[in-house]
Amino acid sequence: MRKEYDFEKMKGKGNPYARYLKKQVTIRMGVDVIDYFKKQAEETGIPYQNLINLYLRDCVQAERKISIKWQS
Repeated sequence: MRKEYDFEKMKGKGNPYARYLKKQVTIRMGVDVIDYFKKQAEETGIPYQNLINLYLRDCVQAERKISIKWQS
């Protein structure tokens, strides 16, 4: 390794992981849903917001379709 490096000659590069960055959003969720993920977070040691993101990502990758049946 060199003792010193000349960074003046370096060219800037775009972040190759920029498309994987997260975006902050505001979303309303039921208290029961949040409590469920917080409980899962305690059991797994993974923050609940990360668990929600992982679950939603799994839905996207599996191309799951939403099936909702309303009670009459």
